[in-house]
Amino acid sequence: MSTQTGHAGRLVLAYSGGLDTSVAIRWLSEQKGYDVIACAIDVGQAQPGELERVRQRALDCGAVEAVVVDARDEFADDFVAHAIRSNALYMGKYPLVSALSRPLITNHLISTAREHDAAAIAHGCTGKGNDQVRFEVTAMALAPDLTVEAPIREWGLSREASIAWANERGIPIPVRSSSPYSIDENLWGRTAECGILEDPWVQPPEEVYERTRALADTPDEPDEVVIGFREGLPVTLDGKELDLRSLVAELDQRAGAHGVGRIDMIEDRLVGIKSREIYECPAAITVLTAHRDLEDLCMEQELAQEKRALEGRYAQLIYNGLWFTPLKVALDAFMASSQRFVVGEVRIQLFKGAATVVGRRSDIALYDHDLATYDEADRFDHTQAEGFVRLWGLPTKVWSRRQGDIGG
Repeated sequence: MSTQTGHAGRLVLAYSGGLDTSVAIRWLSEQKGYDVIACAIDVGQAQPGELERVRQRALDCGAVEAVVVDARDEFADDFVAHAIRSNALYMGKYPLVSALSRPLITNHLISTAREHDAAAIAHGCTGKGNDQVRFEVTAMALAPDLTVEAPIREWGLSREASIAWANERGIPIPVRSSSPYSIDENLWGRTAECGILEDPWVQPPEEVYERTRALADTPDEPDEVVIGFREGLPVTLDGKELDLRSLVAELDQRAGAHGVGRIDMIEDRLVGIKSREIYECPAAITVLTAHRDLEDLCMEQELAQEKRALEGRYAQLIYNGLWFTPLKVALDAFMASSQRFVVGEVRIQLFKGAATVVGRRSDIALYDHDLATYDEADRFDHTQAEGFVRLWGLPTKVWSRRQGDIGG
């Protein structure tokens, strides 16, 4: 690689503290002439004190400045909350762990760029993944004037070559060359890929998992939790009122202890390839299971049917990096309106990898015992059923008489 001369000004890099973005700091300086400002965003992935160490690592790698942003509450209230209200599961399985965080991170990169008079931002994504789209399309929507650099996509170095390049320059990279996995995590879950996981026939080794126990190591007695919802969002856990971030974090530990939330799937990536992905989402799976069940109790039939039809589309928009788009904004309004009467409590049993609803209640439930029961308290007027059935079946009856034998 030849070193570019000249000065390109300031650039804000989404910095994770890992190998790729640590190398990217020096590469962007040497090859592009940027003064790199590293920006690390805490969306629930960091242990206490970790991001301060990440900040120092960025400076040691050559950043002219390093910024740390605590976005945990913002992530919970402005991003995870949308996923809960919409029951967002890509391909009906994936709770959008990484996809949810990318628009937030990009927004902070842009804010930092404005604050430091930078003309460019950068991410550490490859050309094969989804995240490059999420970062860049978000930037197009919010700051079309900014240049977006993708150093890893451009330099094309393998993992081993990146390590060697860093060692040649004395860059302090926090990596073991023997570690085969690529990890991303936040409040809503954890993802793992690469290494042996790329063989879809091979069972993931236990070393891959951190937030969930193996079933053989889970308790032999279930744990029961009661999640209280208000306007579609969880607000209490076992009667204790909590902010969303704290509730998710506590539930993640309790559900993970019972092995809940492991997802092993073949995923259709946006770039057109299939990949094998491993996710750990104990709280996400538990909350979404409870929320969907409470909707069944409280939501009017036609509204519920239409919402279920839109949930997959909504999840796909998020997965495809289209958070800040007109359709997403319009669907947000629909989802929020649909949650007005999703109020009540759900009892969930956590046991041997499953989060199972065992009870639900609401003061405004549309379930009416006296209409549903078959005992003597039954208030349903059975005499009206005959006329209803005749009218409902009339089109079928007419079809059968006129056309039913065609091609028979």
